[in-house]
Amino acid sequence: MLTRRLAPRRLLGLRTQATMAQPRSTPVEDLIRERLAPLNPTRLDIFNDSQLHAHHAPMQGKEQTGETHFRLVITTAAFEDKRQPARHRMVYALLDDEMKRDGGIHALQLRTMTPAEEAAKEAAKAKTGADAVGCGKDQA
Repeated sequence: MLTRRLAPRRLLGLRTQATMAQPRSTPVEDLIRERLAPLNPTRLDIFNDSQLHAHHAPMQGKEQTGETHFRLVITTAAFEDKRQPARHRMVYALLDDEMKRDGGIHALQLRTMTPAEEAAKEAAKAKTGADAVGCGKDQA
Protein backbone atom coordinates (compact mmCIF):
# COMPACT_ATOMS: atom_id res chain seq x y z
CA MET A 1 0.00 0.00 0.00
CA LEU A 2 2.82 2.40 0.83
CA THR A 3 4.65 1.83 -2.44
CA ARG A 4 1.45 2.16 -4.43
CA ARG A 5 0.76 5.50 -2.81
CA LEU A 6 4.29 6.90 -3.30
CA ALA A 7 4.91 5.53 -6.79
CA PRO A 8 2.54 7.91 -8.62
CA ARG A 9 4.11 10.91 -6.89
CA ARG A 10 7.54 9.79 -8.03
CA LEU A 11 6.27 9.37 -11.55
CA LEU A 12 4.79 12.85 -11.51
CA GLY A 13 8.08 14.28 -10.31
CA LEU A 14 6.66 15.60 -7.04
CA ARG A 15 8.66 15.60 -3.84
CA THR A 16 7.92 12.41 -1.95
CA GLN A 17 10.27 12.88 0.97
CA ALA A 18 10.91 16.01 2.95
CA THR A 19 14.59 15.12 3.22
CA MET A 20 15.14 15.25 -0.53
CA ALA A 21 17.18 18.14 -1.84
CA GLN A 22 14.95 21.02 -2.77
CA PRO A 23 16.91 23.01 -5.35
CA ARG A 24 14.14 25.48 -6.09
CA SER A 25 11.73 27.11 -3.76
CA THR A 26 8.08 27.91 -4.25
CA PRO A 27 6.29 31.26 -3.82
CA VAL A 28 5.03 30.44 -0.31
CA GLU A 29 8.46 29.12 0.74
CA ASP A 30 9.98 32.39 -0.50
CA LEU A 31 7.36 34.32 1.47
CA ILE A 32 8.14 32.33 4.63
CA ARG A 33 11.86 33.10 4.24
CA GLU A 34 11.09 36.79 3.72
CA ARG A 35 8.75 37.02 6.71
CA LEU A 36 11.13 35.18 9.07
CA ALA A 37 14.16 37.28 8.03
CA PRO A 38 13.74 39.66 11.01
CA LEU A 39 14.64 36.73 13.29
CA ASN A 40 18.05 36.53 11.56
CA PRO A 41 18.01 32.73 11.54
CA THR A 42 21.31 30.90 11.29
CA ARG A 43 19.30 27.92 10.06
CA LEU A 44 15.96 27.90 8.31
CA ASP A 45 14.87 24.61 6.78
CA ILE A 46 11.50 24.62 5.06
CA PHE A 47 9.80 21.35 4.21
CA ASN A 48 6.70 21.61 2.05
CA ASP A 49 4.48 18.66 3.00
CA SER A 50 1.42 19.93 1.12
CA GLN A 51 1.34 17.02 -1.32
CA LEU A 52 0.85 14.63 1.60
CA HIS A 53 -2.39 16.39 2.54
CA ALA A 54 -3.89 17.32 -0.82
CA HIS A 55 -6.43 14.51 -0.62
CA HIS A 56 -7.89 15.67 2.73
CA ALA A 57 -11.50 16.84 2.51
CA PRO A 58 -10.83 20.39 3.81
CA MET A 59 -8.24 20.87 1.05
CA GLN A 60 -10.64 19.92 -1.76
CA GLY A 61 -12.29 22.65 -3.81
CA LYS A 62 -10.45 25.53 -2.16
CA GLU A 63 -8.86 28.26 -4.18
CA GLN A 64 -5.27 27.84 -3.12
CA THR A 65 -1.73 27.60 -4.33
CA GLY A 66 -1.41 23.98 -3.25
CA GLU A 67 1.11 25.08 -0.64
CA THR A 68 -0.67 24.61 2.65
CA HIS A 69 1.35 22.36 5.00
CA PHE A 70 4.88 23.18 6.12
CA ARG A 71 7.48 22.02 8.61
CA LEU A 72 10.08 24.56 9.68
CA VAL A 73 13.36 24.09 11.51
CA ILE A 74 14.55 27.46 12.78
CA THR A 75 17.71 28.27 14.70
CA THR A 76 18.20 31.84 15.87
CA ALA A 77 19.65 33.76 18.79
CA ALA A 78 16.30 35.59 18.97
CA PHE A 79 14.96 32.51 20.80
CA GLU A 80 17.45 32.85 23.68
CA ASP A 81 15.76 32.87 27.10
CA LYS A 82 12.38 31.99 25.57
CA ARG A 83 10.40 28.79 26.05
CA GLN A 84 8.93 26.88 23.11
CA PRO A 85 5.44 28.48 23.30
CA ALA A 86 6.94 31.98 23.17
CA ARG A 87 9.17 31.00 20.24
CA HIS A 88 6.20 29.58 18.37
CA ARG A 89 4.18 32.73 19.02
CA MET A 90 7.02 34.78 17.51
CA VAL A 91 6.93 32.70 14.32
CA TYR A 92 3.13 32.68 14.12
CA ALA A 93 3.06 36.47 14.54
CA LEU A 94 5.40 36.89 11.57
CA LEU A 95 3.32 34.54 9.40
CA ASP A 96 -0.08 35.65 10.72
CA ASP A 97 -1.51 37.19 7.55
CA GLU A 98 -0.48 34.20 5.42
CA MET A 99 -2.13 31.81 7.88
CA LYS A 100 -5.36 33.84 7.96
CA ARG A 101 -5.56 34.19 4.19
CA ASP A 102 -8.06 31.82 2.54
CA GLY A 103 -6.00 29.19 0.75
CA GLY A 104 -2.87 30.22 2.66
CA ILE A 105 -0.86 28.20 5.16
CA HIS A 106 -3.18 25.67 6.78
CA ALA A 107 -0.72 23.78 9.00
CA LEU A 108 2.68 24.67 10.40
CA GLN A 109 4.93 22.32 12.36
CA LEU A 110 7.82 24.06 14.11
CA ARG A 111 11.14 22.99 15.60
CA THR A 112 12.70 26.07 17.17
CA MET A 113 16.22 26.15 18.63
CA THR A 114 18.87 28.53 19.83
CA PRO A 115 22.37 28.16 18.36
CA ALA A 116 23.53 26.58 21.65
CA GLU A 117 20.67 24.05 21.56
CA GLU A 118 21.45 23.15 17.97
CA ALA A 119 25.15 22.71 18.78
CA ALA A 120 24.31 20.48 21.75
CA LYS A 121 21.97 18.42 19.57
CA GLU A 122 24.62 18.01 16.87
CA ALA A 123 27.22 17.04 19.49
CA ALA A 124 24.87 14.43 20.95
CA LYS A 125 24.16 13.09 17.47
CA ALA A 126 27.89 12.85 16.72
CA LYS A 127 28.53 11.08 20.04
CA THR A 128 25.71 8.61 19.41
CA GLY A 129 27.10 7.91 15.95
CA ALA A 130 30.60 7.36 17.36
CA ASP A 131 29.23 4.99 20.02
CA ALA A 132 27.33 3.02 17.41
CA VAL A 133 30.49 2.47 15.33
CA GLY A 134 32.34 0.76 18.20
CA CYS A 135 29.28 -1.11 19.49
CA GLY A 136 31.26 -2.95 22.15
CA LYS A 137 34.70 -3.15 23.74
CA ASP A 138 34.83 -6.96 23.71
CA GLN A 139 34.88 -7.17 19.94
CA ALA A 140 38.07 -8.61 18.52
